[in-house]
Formats: sequence, C-alpha cells, structure tokens
Amino acid sequence: RSFGNLRQTRHGVCLRCPTKVSRMIPTRFPEFLVATVLIILAPGPSVLFTIAQAISWGRQIAVVTVIGNAIGMFLISIFVAVGLGPILQHSKIFFDAVQWAGGGYLIYLGIKAIKSSKAHADELLGISGDKPSVLKSLKDGFVVGVLNPKSVVFFAAILPQFIDRESNNLIQQLIFLGSVFCLIAILSDGSYGVLAGTVRSWLAGKSSRLIAMRRTGGFVMIGLGIFTIFSAV
Repeated sequence: RSFGNLRQTRHGVCLRCPTKVSRMIPTRFPEFLVATVLIILAPGPSVLFTIAQAISWGRQIAVVTVIGNAIGMFLISIFVAVGLGPILQHSKIFFDAVQWAGGGYLIYLGIKAIKSSKAHADELLGISGDKPSVLKSLKDGFVVGVLNPKSVVFFAAILPQFIDRESNNLIQQLIFLGSVFCLIAILSDGSYGVLAGTVRSWLAGKSSRLIAMRRTGGFVMIGLGIFTIFSAV
C-alpha cells in the first residue's frame, strides 16, 4: 500500500520510496557564482550607463539607476525561466542549441564592444541637460536592464547550464539563480556608481579610461562565450 512517498511492505515496515530530489540550490551553484561575478564585473551597457550617470549627476542618481536596472533584469529572468524552463527540462537538443546560440552571441557582443569602445566612451562623456529626478533615473535604469543584451544572453544561454535538469523544480531554480544574479549586480554596479561618483572628475578627464573598461568587458564576454560553447560540446 502506498501513502505519499511511503510504502508499507508485507512485514509492516514503512520504507521511503525513491523520488526525485528537488533542490532549490543547484549542485553547480559555486560555479554559477564565479560565472556571475565575471559577467557582472565586465563593464557592459549597464555598468557604463551607471558610470555615465555618476559622472554627470553624482552618486545618488547612479545608485537609483542601478536599482532600476536590477528590477529590469529580474523581470527578464522571470520571463526566461517561465518560457524556457519546461522546454529545457524535456529537450537536450534545445538545451545545447541555446548554449551554442548564446555563446556565439556573447562572442559577437564582445567583439562589438571592443570595436566600438571609443564611440561608446565619447557618447557617455557627452551626456548633458537637466539633472534627472529619482523616478526618471529609476525608469531609465529599468529600460537599460530590460534591453541589455548581455543579461538576456546570460539568463537564456549561460544560466541554464548550472541547473539540475533531472530535478522537477527547474523553473524555481532558474528564478532563484536569476535573483542571486540581480542581487550581485546591485552590489557590483552600485559600487561602480559610488566609486565613479566619488572620482567623477578623474574619469571624465580622459575618455581612454572608459575605453579601457569597455575593451576589458569585451574580452571577458568573448571568453565567456567560448566557455559556453565548449560546455555544450
């Protein structure tokens, strides 16, 4: 006789039936943290936008921008989890295809960042106009977070390789990892904003400093893209 996940034998002994283990924290969580720190620390659109806000308007506006950016990224992570979760759980071919496509796109973004680094730096240093309100800064950060291709690729292609596909709570794992990603992004990008706001005159003095940051981020994205493709082989 069965009751829940218990089974009673002929001798009256209740044994626990084998069931799938549902882990909220995947077994590869430490590796996920390493990949998350690398992709977040690499200066991409969100980081550079935050730095630009800090240079132009100071630390408060930069930090509010970071919060809006994290909210936008978290929204993307939920969409990816709900949309891709069930497919990733049942299709190994689709799982590998997503990694290949995402890895290739990360390499493309990295090359583009390196080639366009000077234009991006000049554009960021050219921000002018009236100081934005807190609400507008929050909204601007949200838009950058939602439209940031680096975050979309990370959630769709890199993040799934760290989940336990044999588990039955795949969507919850994806949402959990997305939440951790956004929390780390707030800490990291917020630190960038505070630091940039503190040394704003130094950063604004030479565009070469922002160019170097952008190119470094490009090389990191290329490296992560190559790693993602080889993980799918």
